[in-house]
Amino acid sequence: MKLTFKDYISIKIHKTDLNLTSYIKARLDKFNLAPEQNLIMMLLWERDGLTQNQLATFLHKDKTNIARMVSSLEQKGFIRRTHCPDDRRSLELYLTPCGKKLGEKVMPIAEEFDKTVCEGLSNEELAELDRLLSIINKNVTTSKE
Repeated sequence: MKLTFKDYISIKIHKTDLNLTSYIKARLDKFNLAPEQNLIMMLLWERDGLTQNQLATFLHKDKTNIARMVSSLEQKGFIRRTHCPDDRRSLELYLTPCGKKLGEKVMPIAEEFDKTVCEGLSNEELAELDRLLSIINKNVTTSKE
């Protein structure tokens, strides 16, 4: 039996991703912060001093994309880049006072966003969703190779 447009799980996931991105983008606009830039900031609010390579690994993004986003965040005054003392080719990223203050405003929004997304789901359902998404991600990443 042939699938119809509404039957494809990949389309449902894509639609969900678009809705999630649109929702958080609207809430971050007033802070001059794009959703993908926010991911970098969230990692730095959690652990200041990460390298660009570490960010690329955590976010599964290519180094060029990370460098472009980092440059934009630096121009906005949220972070500063410094050379690693052990490896001059590597750059460590640190929050500026402005970037730290931004975290005080944005993290409550991120937490509220997560609460909204998870509303009505039990801990067991969230664990199952995590398990299922992990399988889907594994299927997609191993099929590329």
